[in-house]
Amino acid sequence: MSTERSVGRSRRPRADAVRNRERVLEAAKAVFSRGGGSASLEAVAREAGVGIGTLYRHFPTREALYEAVYRREVEQLVELAAALRAEPSPVEALRRWLRANVEFVATKKGMVAALALAAQSSSHLIAYSLDRLTQALGELMRRAAAAGEIRADVAPQDALRALIGICYAQEGPDWQDSVLRLLDVLLDGLRHGAARPLTAGCVAGER
Repeated sequence: MSTERSVGRSRRPRADAVRNRERVLEAAKAVFSRGGGSASLEAVAREAGVGIGTLYRHFPTREALYEAVYRREVEQLVELAAALRAEPSPVEALRRWLRANVEFVATKKGMVAALALAAQSSSHLIAYSLDRLTQALGELMRRAAAAGEIRADVAPQDALRALIGICYAQEGPDWQDSVLRLLDVLLDGLRHGAARPLTAGCVAGER
């Protein structure tokens, strides 16, 4: 019994540490998305409801926190793409995933402004994210193209570049609203010229 109590006590700090780490990451996402002069580590700690010492125990540098948030966001988008395979409409799945990326870019824009990472570190993370996100987007686009809902001659790399370009071309407090409207235009472009699959009765020669 005493052994079980001892094991239970030893596990609690680890569980608390995991929860604190997740709270810090969620807070960092919110703070960095807002950007500006308030995007400091102290602001992250306040948002998370933890002391600055707790934050530094998990993330000893700004760069460490940046990378953790960045990688977490990418993995969540990859997981979302996998979950959206169950969406009955492939083009709606694509729309939802692209819209989720706008939130990711908002976090990234805030982090870049707030943390000013070294170019080498930033390029490494960008390469990592582009590879993972391109694969996820490619699966969604192939599914939509196979269903005849979008055209099949657009590479996922090009669609992702278009999305990023739209995001970074917009400024001001309402930039995300503008991007979401333009995303619908982008999707309309992808749908234009889609090769609709043949349905029963629609065979060559029939009228």
